[in-house]
Amino acid sequence: MYKYILMLFCSIAFISCGTDTDAGEFVVGSDYLALSNKVILIDTVTVDMATINFDSLATSSQSRILIGNYDDPVFGKVKSDSYFQLATTTYSLINSGSDTEAVNYVFDSISMILKYDNYHYGDTTKVQTFDIHRLTQKVKPNTDDKQFYNNSVLAYDTESLGTISYKPRPIEKDSINIKMSDEFGAALFQKLKKREITDFDSFAEYLKGFVLVPSGSSSSSVIGFNVSTSKVRMYYSKYQADTEETPYFIDFTITDTSKQFNSISLDKTGTILQNLPISSSKLSSTATNQQGYIQSGTGVACRIDFPNIKQLKNISATGAIVDAELILKPVNNSYSEQYPLSDSLKVYVADNLNRISSSLANSAGTAVYGILNKKTDEFNENIGYTVRVGNFLQKEMLKASDARSSLIFTLPGISKSVNRIVLGDQKHLNNKIQLKIYYISY
Repeated sequence: MYKYILMLFCSIAFISCGTDTDAGEFVVGSDYLALSNKVILIDTVTVDMATINFDSLATSSQSRILIGNYDDPVFGKVKSDSYFQLATTTYSLINSGSDTEAVNYVFDSISMILKYDNYHYGDTTKVQTFDIHRLTQKVKPNTDDKQFYNNSVLAYDTESLGTISYKPRPIEKDSINIKMSDEFGAALFQKLKKREITDFDSFAEYLKGFVLVPSGSSSSSVIGFNVSTSKVRMYYSKYQADTEETPYFIDFTITDTSKQFNSISLDKTGTILQNLPISSSKLSSTATNQQGYIQSGTGVACRIDFPNIKQLKNISATGAIVDAELILKPVNNSYSEQYPLSDSLKVYVADNLNRISSSLANSAGTAVYGILNKKTDEFNENIGYTVRVGNFLQKEMLKASDARSSLIFTLPGISKSVNRIVLGDQKHLNNKIQLKIYYISY
């Protein structure tokens, strides 16, 4: 039997003991580890890697205004526009109890104030530019849908109501202030003053919302702003003869987060991913430099398959996978201070058409993540994500049908960020994916 195992898997280590042994995710009892039983380490099982692209990602209700663009040296041109609808707590001027008193109120200015939420990606040392545009289409999802997606768009006026060029300072407790068109602000003020706008419905009919659109030429990063603390503020004052003007303001905020979303696009033209197929298919790592790719926001994800896992049943008439460790290695020089590695990977179980059925879980039903080992060495050989996949592979090995499940890897915050990562496959020159399976025959 051992000769057969050696021929089949090439490299096998045998471990045996007479007490309870912790094999990672599983505890192997002493009843299984009798003298005639063996725990076998198998590290030559085939692992296939591919890149897929989801049709869409829900980006509404994420509590982040994501705005900016940059040219990624690997993935292509990344861009995020942000759409939102506004509202206020009152649709009247302060103490304007009568039309006679309202005459004394005058418009001063209007600005959009965006407060950083600490998220940033790309080169923040360079100037970013974006414009504010007025929506001409209501912020309303398609029929029979309650969400907006990364590929959702709404019509807007081409005229800019405000523009800003600034160097982002995203990790500071600060905000940016964009002066908006006086003509636009004065017109809105008059609607309130004359009581042509008196509630949310009349306000939303007049001002459907805004979209923030980055410049296509000057930006080099994508920045996150806080939805709950960002606003449009209109300043006005009350004029009275022989006295100083009294200043006032009205804040328009995003009160319904379902009416705020980010439209995130990726132009893959000229990149190694330009032939990425439809969402139900995959692009093998053999066609992408022996690498797999993940990018949040745009729907790019990495798929892992174990095509020969059922062959492990041939090792023994009675046996089981007691643990398995999958180690995914980021490709050298694909990450940096501008493009940092995430601390973890989210893992899903999917079918052959990339339809997700559940999150990867261990035998106790707890979600399993890929955890980054940050300990570096001279050649970065230790940097990688470790995923415990023993429970998943045991089920795959014992399946009666020919159907196989795949693992889909994404990054956390997939719907509100643009982080990305490049992983090596099993034949990559320097950063090979590794699979270690602990199998017990009894």
